[in-house]
Amino acid sequence: MDPSVPNFFILIDNLRYDQWKAIQPIFSETFRLVEEDTFYSILPTSTQYARNAIFSGMLPIDIEAKFPEEWKNDDEEGGKNLHEEKFMAAQLAHLKMDPRFSYTKVVHHSDGQHLVNNVHNLLNYPLNVIVYNFVDMLSHARTEMEVLKELAGDEVSYRSITASWFEHSPLHQALKKISDKKFNLIVATDHGSVRVKTPVKVIGDKQTTTNLRYKHGRNLNYDPKEVLAFRDPKDAGLPRPNVNSSYIFAREDGYLCYPNNYNYFVNYYRNTFQHGGISLEEMIVPVARMVSK
Repeated sequence: MDPSVPNFFILIDNLRYDQWKAIQPIFSETFRLVEEDTFYSILPTSTQYARNAIFSGMLPIDIEAKFPEEWKNDDEEGGKNLHEEKFMAAQLAHLKMDPRFSYTKVVHHSDGQHLVNNVHNLLNYPLNVIVYNFVDMLSHARTEMEVLKELAGDEVSYRSITASWFEHSPLHQALKKISDKKFNLIVATDHGSVRVKTPVKVIGDKQTTTNLRYKHGRNLNYDPKEVLAFRDPKDAGLPRPNVNSSYIFAREDGYLCYPNNYNYFVNYYRNTFQHGGISLEEMIVPVARMVSK
């Protein structure tokens, strides 16, 4: 790659491979695909772990060791992805690469409008990192809002709503605005999601985490045939929040439910898109490099 040409690394949070395929034709109107591949997300397939790992270039156990103030475990207060820019700067320094880069995180619509207005200025940096949170918000919102259960009730409609979002998004608008300039565009994600259908009963104490696809805690009771368990978190490259913490991961289309209000939660979350566990949909994720036509 030409070092004089700026690079844009766009991470669309929680973009399944099939969702990437749904938006790829929209990219193709403006950009030429040079290279496309897939890679594996780490476990848990959740933003806090997988995205911090991408920006730091390290497994969570090593991030915690190198950045003890910045790393937060599930049960700790505060945002879990507030230091990606710092992790990226440290990784560039470690790789002895040009340290100049911009970092933009789009969580709200106003952030997207700011990106559209400011995108020309980003061409002055060798590397521009843009984190876009829309798809992840959609997957979480789907469990909260009945209207989204109607809009994204299955994989086909989930792909369709993703394509419709991207086509009208500030991200698409911003990229089109600079498409007459020469730059490399890399699109990737941190993890995907899977539609869950099979409840798996788990018993834990009050400190056990709430994620439906993975849990860590001190006193987890489960059927070992139904989950992948790590008694020692370091075997999975994960920190150990407590002395006897263990992690369990749901497989395929399972989702982890407690016995309290079991039937309510089973019905509430069935057929929702979740992530954190082990499935092809969560773990095999896209990365594509494009150039402007």
